[in-house]
Amino acid sequence: MHKSYQPQSCYICPLCAASLQLNQSAKNYVCENNHQFDLAKEGYLNLLPVQFKHSAEPGDNKQMMQARREFLEAGHYEPLAKAVSMMIDANHPNHLLDLGCGEGYYSRKIETYCSNPMMLHGVDIAKFAVAAAAKKQPNARFIVASANRLPYADRYFDFVLRVFAPSNDDELKRILKPSGLLLTATPGPRHLWQLKQFIYAEVKEHALENELPQGFERINTQRISYKITPAPEQRIALLQMTPFAWRADPSVQQAIKDAEELEIETDFVLTLAVKLKS
Repeated sequence: MHKSYQPQSCYICPLCAASLQLNQSAKNYVCENNHQFDLAKEGYLNLLPVQFKHSAEPGDNKQMMQARREFLEAGHYEPLAKAVSMMIDANHPNHLLDLGCGEGYYSRKIETYCSNPMMLHGVDIAKFAVAAAAKKQPNARFIVASANRLPYADRYFDFVLRVFAPSNDDELKRILKPSGLLLTATPGPRHLWQLKQFIYAEVKEHALENELPQGFERINTQRISYKITPAPEQRIALLQMTPFAWRADPSVQQAIKDAEELEIETDFVLTLAVKLKS
């Protein structure tokens, strides 16, 4: 599936922005100013210096990651993952970045479904998640870093995937090649409608999120809608994956768990955009 070569200057030093090179020992990366970053035993690289952290362990905690893992591994978002993979495969990227990769669910699905060879990269701010991703997918290259300070070389990627992940528009443009592609997955108007009915007195369809970063042009849009029937514990895991989870007090969460055979709509919008040549 993957090409066997190791790019020479994929990473830049998060401290001085000089090129990072793999040491002869193959155990760490070093820049010309002798800043060194060790490869973890799981195979990932931590490029989030302590002075750039806003908390001791930024990103999702272990409990949230466990809940998300159980929900995703149950296959509820498999149709979305397959649609993402098919759109990627049709465009034959060489270097793809899964931005906000978490434990690498979509990266693994891309490896499963895509027939064209590519080098997969993943980045997330949560170290525990990146460690899990690297352990499960040794062919890919995972790092710990912030989306606001991506330690990748300019114009390195020809494809970036962003599934419900925050990003920095300037960084996206910097790391993508001219005519590089950005695939974004966002919630559709009726996404998780039945969960919202437990939380809001009046549920409204929200507008399609079609805003693109400046300097990009939309070339394709696909809407994916289907229904799922997650188990009671999986419903709570799903709820925790949403921005409206904080509005669900314990009584609401209990009502969601207690509901019999709760069928929930999923509604996703995939937007493929091209970086315009400047």
